[in-house]
Amino acid sequence: MNQSILNKKVSVLIVDGSEVSRTIISRIMKAEMRNTYITTCGTGEEALAHLGLERYDLITTSLMLPDMDGLDLARQARRSETHHYTPIVVVSGDADNRLLREGFEAGVTDYFDKSLGYHSFVEFIKTITRRTAGLVGRILYVEDSKTAAMVTQHIMEKHGLKITHTTSAEQALDLLEESIKQDSAGEHGFDIIVTDFYLQEKMTGGDLLHAIRTRLHFSQQEMPVLIVTVSDNAEKQAEVFHAGANDFITKPIVEEILIARIHSLLLIKQQFNALKRQADEMRLIAATDSLTGVKSKRYLLDNGEKFVSDPVNQPACAFLLDIDLFKSINDSMGHITGDHVLAALGELLNDSFSDDSMIIRFGGEEFAIIMPKTGIETAKIKAEAIRRKVERLCPVNVPLTISIGIASTLDHPSIDLNELLHLADKALYAAKEGGRNRICIHSASCVEHMVLPDTDSGIFDFLNQAGPK
Repeated sequence: MNQSILNKKVSVLIVDGSEVSRTIISRIMKAEMRNTYITTCGTGEEALAHLGLERYDLITTSLMLPDMDGLDLARQARRSETHHYTPIVVVSGDADNRLLREGFEAGVTDYFDKSLGYHSFVEFIKTITRRTAGLVGRILYVEDSKTAAMVTQHIMEKHGLKITHTTSAEQALDLLEESIKQDSAGEHGFDIIVTDFYLQEKMTGGDLLHAIRTRLHFSQQEMPVLIVTVSDNAEKQAEVFHAGANDFITKPIVEEILIARIHSLLLIKQQFNALKRQADEMRLIAATDSLTGVKSKRYLLDNGEKFVSDPVNQPACAFLLDIDLFKSINDSMGHITGDHVLAALGELLNDSFSDDSMIIRFGGEEFAIIMPKTGIETAKIKAEAIRRKVERLCPVNVPLTISIGIASTLDHPSIDLNELLHLADKALYAAKEGGRNRICIHSASCVEHMVLPDTDSGIFDFLNQAGPK
């Protein structure tokens, strides 16, 4: 669901005759549900007064209140226009036959056994609010009848839904395509689409549905669609479902049925977005080395070849960077100290290169850096600046030096990632053989040891950039 929905402050009304219970529940909820606005009251009359003044996302009430029965409170809440669909939880010591017999008629959403304790109750509220917060969202509504649009839009807006109304499938398709562009910029489009099946323009609602599924490639979970039709013919219903609709509703529209079906579709969208966020987080975890914070070798294998071969990134320059005598650090000071050293170097590298560079933990104490649009002279300056920064780093009081090997696509046109890194590795080997704490470049013909004067201003400019000094 769009980000405004995810960040929406949830409003909960707690009705309990015990002041002690109200205080404890409020304290736990404020600590564990930061994005929640909590109202507490001790009687049914107080609760009804609050319900008349404010819209709540969830109501919880004790079964026994000082002035009325909790089920009676639920019935009166259900008669109000504002809270006709608000989830209501009854809290009781046991779900007796009366609760089970009368609860549905009273409009009770769920029950909680108070003997489970306050913390369990708050966890229960968390679950309920996650499950029922779906009736908020942005709907693209397509209807060419002014009368039908006015009535239906009023119903949806009355229930807190944000409506963008358009009279044609063509306009709706344009809005959807624009929303896709906005999504790529970090903004958010529509949560579901409600469209009349029969539209007067060139495209029908069925054509729009077909375009959503085949042209825009939105799945039924990613963009749920509710079709409005005048026909309850079984053959037409089957056609609607085969075209990719999630659900349909027939005219004349019944408010309770419309809202119930929108609610179901918003929950589908909510679950899709939750799974998508989880998948994105898992991809980020897989792409990041947990110790150093730089990208993992898996990320390099998945993306490096395309990065190096992309003409936009030319010329590309690769560093292979290795901590000198790292085995001695591990052997003499222990692997925990070695891990601190690696973490400090990873942080320095992330801070010292722009976001368009690819910084990889290549293996053990070795790192690979691939910089796009970088000439060899610029690469030399940056490599020397990094070498000097590392000399001054001294993480956990461990003196540190590195050796660097460089290879560039300028010297080796049409080279692939594997060959580029192989040449950088040869240069790194030469730097190690040459005495460590130095830089070598694999030029077009041979490996050269790099020499830069101490007064080179470019180095000092780079040294003054962000990162540990």
